[in-house]
Amino acid sequence: MSSFKTNSPRKFYKTNHYINAPTIRLLSDDGKQIGIISIEEARNMSQETGLDLVEINGNALPPVVKLISFSKFKYQESKKLKAEKKGIKGGDLKEIQMSPFIGPGDYETMTKRAQKFLSTGNKIKLSIKFQGRQMNHPEFGHNLIKKVKTDLQDFGSAEGEAKLIGKRLMLTFTPSKKTGGTKNEETK
Repeated sequence: MSSFKTNSPRKFYKTNHYINAPTIRLLSDDGKQIGIISIEEARNMSQETGLDLVEINGNALPPVVKLISFSKFKYQESKKLKAEKKGIKGGDLKEIQMSPFIGPGDYETMTKRAQKFLSTGNKIKLSIKFQGRQMNHPEFGHNLIKKVKTDLQDFGSAEGEAKLIGKRLMLTFTPSKKTGGTKNEETK
């Protein structure tokens, strides 16, 4: 018994002489339809061009076959699969780190980055790091949290209250629903 596991079963594509339908719908490598032809004609075209016949949809009548290099076809399919997985994945948790005495330029950069993350559907973990004697004045961190909340209110909302864990004050923001914050401001 092997310990190797695959996450998804591999898809099998019929190629060249394994395609056994008498007539097929042939597509070129760029996806344009060549037409409905016999399998013998398609095999002749395949040999003339040096490309493979790859069955894309065997359930259709007649089956859909693409005239393409098989390695190129597998590459295109893997790219499609990665794009699908990326779309399914949803929002990640992104961390934005600040200091309680952050400069105005750095603050603006960090809030723009947070707005970008929230608008793309990611969650934000805002982490305010205290160093040395800054721990004696946690109110500066709480004031910064309030300022960030007001600046990000159009893009997301805070989950609960800020928590001081060790030397870090943390708060998580979730993206707001795609209501179009600028349109709401225009209607007010």
